[in-house]
Amino acid sequence: MESSVKSRRTASLKTPSGLGEEAVRDISAGATTLLADVFALYLKTKNFHWHMSGPNFRDYHLLLDEQGEQILALTDDLAERARKLGGTTLRSIGDIARRQRIKDNDADFVHPHEMLAELRDDNRALVASMRELHDMCDEYGDVATASLLENWIDEGERRVWFLFETLRNTNG
Repeated sequence: MESSVKSRRTASLKTPSGLGEEAVRDISAGATTLLADVFALYLKTKNFHWHMSGPNFRDYHLLLDEQGEQILALTDDLAERARKLGGTTLRSIGDIARRQRIKDNDADFVHPHEMLAELRDDNRALVASMRELHDMCDEYGDVATASLLENWIDEGERRVWFLFETLRNTNG
């Protein structure tokens, strides 16, 4: 019994995907780094949602709640895509912290317009990272990951647009 448990713990996680070893390595690593950014952006969006204040509280609070749900919704598909390819993905909060490129904001107070502007810029950066990963998928012929990214890019552009338009008539 002990040896069968131990063998399961050391069993290879490589899933046959039809893509070459280099493609699996590069795309799954890119997807995992993107996933760390997605979790960082999700938590920042919820942080700002929870700490929103001011005369537009309700509208901004609801906007960020909607955007947070959308961002969280792609995490499972992105992680599972890395695994379907035959790679690995995130394992912990520490793993996210080591990989994320989107910066945290731990300030005690952030003005609502600064929150929205920061999220606009972070969503724009996330979309740019998605485009880079999409280019890599094109190079390796990974149409399935590229297809997922196309939808997520569209959603990200919509978040940027909403945040941009919300800030248009402010000093943000």
